[in-house]
Amino acid sequence: MVDALLKIEIGIDPTLVDIVGIEVTWHGVFTALGVIAGVAVAAWLARRMGYSEDMIYNAALALVIGGIIGARALFVIENWSDFENDFGQVFSLNAGGISIYGALIGGAIGGLGYGYFAKVPNVTRAIDIGAIGAIMGMAIGRFGDIINGEHFADTTGLPWGVVYTDPNSPAFPLRLDPQHPAVAYELIGDVFIFLALIVVYTRLPRAGVTFFAWMFLYGFLRFWVSFLRLDEEILVGLTTAQVIALAAMPIGLGGIAFLLRTPPPEERAERDRDRRLARDERAIPEKQQPAEEPQAE
Repeated sequence: MVDALLKIEIGIDPTLVDIVGIEVTWHGVFTALGVIAGVAVAAWLARRMGYSEDMIYNAALALVIGGIIGARALFVIENWSDFENDFGQVFSLNAGGISIYGALIGGAIGGLGYGYFAKVPNVTRAIDIGAIGAIMGMAIGRFGDIINGEHFADTTGLPWGVVYTDPNSPAFPLRLDPQHPAVAYELIGDVFIFLALIVVYTRLPRAGVTFFAWMFLYGFLRFWVSFLRLDEEILVGLTTAQVIALAAMPIGLGGIAFLLRTPPPEERAERDRDRRLARDERAIPEKQQPAEEPQAE
């Protein structure tokens, strides 16, 4: 290991305030701020698309509820040994412990479920908008993870590293060796993905392309950042997040390629109509064709 030249010390207590036994943590605060910011960005884009206020906020509610359930559920599954003897801790969301991929999967199910039952028009474009809002919310939520220190990372061999000096931080026992600020790397990556998605959304207005771009870009980011984290390995040396990323990346690329190569529904309908008209014209017998007017000499 190379001693970090820039050792960033984080001595913030993960608990912001304790009110009558209820802990309010930095993790929870930034998660809430991330949700608010993500919904605000998605709502702004949705208004520009002509969606009604009721539809926007009902969809946001379904997405947030699904995201919270999915985030906690996948985290509990990944860390079941920490909960099997104290099942009540499963519901202690304020103390931290969520899975980003769980939030994405649960949020997508919640949002799509609402879109299906409410018959949301142009639901594919709505999914694009949701992807942009989601990555913004993820970036802001990572500030809470940085303060909390619950996502352990490997010791750094680079000229910088982070050390948690508050005794209440989950990473305090690892303070002797500076570790990679892996969550900060992901935060920076999320910001770049957000900017990239804005470009895709405005320059490639084909519905669905932005969503699949988000799937690929975040999968790529999370796959490589996860090599720096000390998460539990589940398959051939890969973590749960990396396995999901390996599935998400080809789906994302395949979806982009399919959509860009396939004409949009409106264009296909117009082509089909032109083909039918041409076929009908060829089917008219020559004797029924109107006689050509004689040309004047």
